[in-house]
Amino acid sequence: MANYDSINKALNTESSIVEVEKIETQIQIPPIKQDDIKKDYEYTRANLYSLIEKGQEAINGIMELAGEGGSARAYEVAGQLIKSVADTTDKLIDLQKKLKDIEEDSPKTTNNVTNNALFVGSTSELSKILKQGFLNNKE
Repeated sequence: MANYDSINKALNTESSIVEVEKIETQIQIPPIKQDDIKKDYEYTRANLYSLIEKGQEAINGIMELAGEGGSARAYEVAGQLIKSVADTTDKLIDLQKKLKDIEEDSPKTTNNVTNNALFVGSTSELSKILKQGFLNNKE
């Protein structure tokens, strides 16, 4: 500190170390309304089941047409319908996975810890303090 006494005197300041207290904060994420999730899930699930059933009826009808007429276009449409129904069943499984993910994420709490330390002084003073602290830890 002696090296900078003239500067401190000229600026009318003092070199010192200031410690800041540890602050702990907890942020709670507001809970997702379980009723809304359940309602949306049931609605989506019912729609997917309805689409799958209608798709299967359409597949049965187009297969009859294709069998009677032997048209290549009818078989092509049947293939597209089969693919569409298969995609819808995949969406039904994805819906289950998404619901499971939402239920697992709901009770999440975030903990943030902020540690702040402020040193007011010169770099040589800081290095002296760090050396002293390092030596004290060895003993």
